[in-house]
Amino acid sequence: MPKVDKKTKKIVVVVSFVVAVSIVVVGYSMVGFSTGLDDFVFFGFLVVVSPVAILNYVDYRWRKGVDEHLPDLFRSMVQAQETGMTLPKALEEAAKRDYGPLTSELKKMTAQISWGSNFEDALLAFGKRVGTVLTQRTVPMIIEASRSGGRVERVFDPMGKFIQTTLLLEKERKTQTRPYIAIIYVALFVFLFTIVLLFKTFFTSVEGVPLLGTPSSSPVDLERTFLHMTFVQGFFGGLVAGKMGEGAMSTGLKHSLLMMILGYVALRLFL
Repeated sequence: MPKVDKKTKKIVVVVSFVVAVSIVVVGYSMVGFSTGLDDFVFFGFLVVVSPVAILNYVDYRWRKGVDEHLPDLFRSMVQAQETGMTLPKALEEAAKRDYGPLTSELKKMTAQISWGSNFEDALLAFGKRVGTVLTQRTVPMIIEASRSGGRVERVFDPMGKFIQTTLLLEKERKTQTRPYIAIIYVALFVFLFTIVLLFKTFFTSVEGVPLLGTPSSSPVDLERTFLHMTFVQGFFGGLVAGKMGEGAMSTGLKHSLLMMILGYVALRLFL
């Protein structure tokens, strides 16, 4: 998957926001402040959240692919330096291999070095472009190893093992948090089931008379309130799921999107 830069994200957010506001304005001009406006607001919100969620997912997959190929890169550099190559030459040879999304960034770095750029400057630019946590941790170590000289491969070998261990711990953490993410979805389903049960049992009318007498609020107002509560629970529940699963709330927008759609469809079908 390609890298998504900050400029692209900003453009997508601005365009999505403009389209969403247009949808809400059109809805207001058609139905006013009636219950039908909720549908326009919901679809406008989807227009804002959906592109951002997709871009965040694509960017997350790209960063994950970069981190997963870092141990292979350091392993190749160790093998190249054991044959007597210098560190810049080892990176140049490593860039000829396939490391997924990391390959294009390596080629950019070797191109900068071939054009006369300093090795450290090219490496710092590489770390700034990639921007992952593991890359920002390893780039200073590579620079210090280059400055110290000697058998640099002794630094890269444990560094690759450290990254591999970090990735394994991250996978283990995700495996352990999956049941908690499932609990968030189950909580939403229980909430929806409770709402539907309340309406079918207590708020239905028999020949126009509610089963519990005259309610303080009309069923339409209650339905609208529960719909808003479902949106709030789905949105923030998805952010919590993203924080627990991938370590960032922004990656939870896909969960928010899915849960809000499920809640909307469920309430529209059963109420």
